[in-house]
Amino acid sequence: MTTLPLEQALDVRVLDILDHCTACGACAEVCPMPAPAGIEAEPHSLTSGVLALLRGEEHSAEAARWAAVCTGSGHCIPACQYGVNPRFMLAMARLAVAKRKQSTDRRRDGFTRFTGMTTGVRVLSRLQLSPELLARFRAEEDGEETPDVVFYTGCNLLKTPHIALLCFDIMDALGIRYRVMGGPSHCCGVLQFRAGDLATSGRIAYRTVERLAGAGNRVLSWCPSCQVQLGEIVVPGKSDTKLELEPFLLFLAARLDDLRPLLRLPVRKRVGLHEHPGVRGVSEAARQILEAIPGLEFVDLEQPRIGWMCNTLNPLPAYKRQVHQDQLQAAADAGVDTLAGIYHACHRELCSHERDWPFEVINFLELVGESMGLVRADLFKRLKMMQDVDAILAAAAPMIDCNHVDLEEARSVIAADMLGE
Repeated sequence: MTTLPLEQALDVRVLDILDHCTACGACAEVCPMPAPAGIEAEPHSLTSGVLALLRGEEHSAEAARWAAVCTGSGHCIPACQYGVNPRFMLAMARLAVAKRKQSTDRRRDGFTRFTGMTTGVRVLSRLQLSPELLARFRAEEDGEETPDVVFYTGCNLLKTPHIALLCFDIMDALGIRYRVMGGPSHCCGVLQFRAGDLATSGRIAYRTVERLAGAGNRVLSWCPSCQVQLGEIVVPGKSDTKLELEPFLLFLAARLDDLRPLLRLPVRKRVGLHEHPGVRGVSEAARQILEAIPGLEFVDLEQPRIGWMCNTLNPLPAYKRQVHQDQLQAAADAGVDTLAGIYHACHRELCSHERDWPFEVINFLELVGESMGLVRADLFKRLKMMQDVDAILAAAAPMIDCNHVDLEEARSVIAADMLGE
């Protein structure tokens, strides 16, 4: 069977949505975003407006805004009784808006987003990792033996490489043979997709899917953006390649009986978890793993669970700041020693708040590593907490030198990716 180009494959699926969606409004009723976005329309009106948008008809501004502020929380998916994935439906609505731009503008926008990301990944990873450690992220070239799993990093995880290295260390300790794939050369195409450049997005994503499928029988994902982009947007329309992405933490939680004996050292900390529900089961898996650590006391901070990472809240910056402020205050009120996040984008934004609150802000795998006797220094946090470009450059000078990083390029990336929240 021949795979359709991405745009045509998506068009077929949009027709299926238009055939099955009744505009009942059940998805909008459970969505956490209309209230923060100031949307007052009735749920039925919102879903009717989205369907009109997908048909290319006149639609309400509130329907378009609802699609624009969707954070991908996924609460809507089980709410639909008619076989529609409302998260995908809203992604198609955002795409319909993006496609109103001229094709040259869409290509330019996608290119700008992609080059900005690749520059940030390349520079920030090289400020923290020696050439030897950087080589671990190219492990797919090591040999011909089929691994137990392929670990797909996505792109931006490399900005906080200690998280990825802990994943590798844990798999090593469990005796799991793995191959690493990721970085901009194995991008999921989400940036071009968001810009409306489906030709480029499809070319990139299809190539990545084929490489992942050809590298091993089981592919573990870390990044929720990649999980959703490939798993919900790309793979369902790519009929000539079968690929199932399994979130790493679900894989790890399923092996908790094997992991538990390796959690030898008590971690006597009171821990709250920064959670996002976008990839179903991941927060629950993280909590299950944390509760297996001897000496650790888990505290439910009882905060709203929204989006699949903090950066999905970017369309509403004031709301995002309030969500973070409430999370930090809840952690302080609960008297935790540690606020532990799961995902890399959240860590990049929250970690430097450690300076101003009476608890550490870490990735939860650092607690797993602590109990296993594994340590990976969080150099991103150490650098970001300086909040000074020159100080960061001085502290990273050895890595800058051995990785031949251009100083002006590094200065620009640090200013964009490390200063502020």
